Amino acid sequence: MKFCALRSIVAILLAVSWSSVRAGDEVDPAVVEALTGKLSMPAMGLRVESVSASDLPGLYEVQYADGGPVVYATGNGDFFLLGDLYTVTPDGFVNLAEQRRDGQRREKMAAVKREDMIVFSPEGEPRAHINVFTDVTCFYCQKLHREVPELNRRGVEVRYLAYPRAGTDSDGYRKLVSAWCADDPRDALTRLKQKESVKENLCTPNPIAQQYRLGQEMGVRGTPAIVTEDGQMIPGYQSADELMVTLGLN
Repeated sequence: MKFCALRSIVAILLAVSWSSVRAGDEVDPAVVEALTGKLSMPAMGLRVESVSASDLPGLYEVQYADGGPVVYATGNGDFFLLGDLYTVTPDGFVNLAEQRRDGQRREKMAAVKREDMIVFSPEGEPRAHINVFTDVTCFYCQKLHREVPELNRRGVEVRYLAYPRAGTDSDGYRKLVSAWCADDPRDALTRLKQKESVKENLCTPNPIAQQYRLGQEMGVRGTPAIVTEDGQMIPGYQSADELMVTLGLN
């Protein structure tokens, strides 16, 4: 097993040394066709969405569709690597793969209509905003919501998106729909996070299922999941103090 793994790595390094493709280069359509055909795995739900030249000379960046992973493959598709690509700079290591994901998340969030979110705004002009995928049945979502007044006081706008952890056929989903459909969504969301009841209102259309799919595409695996203005993903709870440091506003 170890020998096979070593042989694969050597083959990849040899392929890289023979290829002159660099990041930003136009990819030969024949390479795109070869990688798309060879690396698509319908039985596993994996479909190649795009192929581009990677920052690692000689390897191609292959993005799978529907929030799938990124792999780095040789031009013939015989070998690929799964994992994050780093570059070494005078200031330390930079995760190029995460930078790319930040950009994708930023673009996706920019396409979400503000009126489809439940927004808690500070008085005056916000200093920054965060997007939070939330579920009213989640303890740490409830805990984070108690930090919202302090975040608002410090100039941070909180924009909520729905992420029913148990899926779109769950009690949590119905509660989220009811909050979004309420006459006062902010009050309804707050009451639900305080474990109070609100009148069920499953109005249509509503954005809950769409936001749930968006969260899945962006790599949300639990709640709360915080996405900053620059696309950084912060999984899990942070206090107002911690968030201010993360946002560079402390």
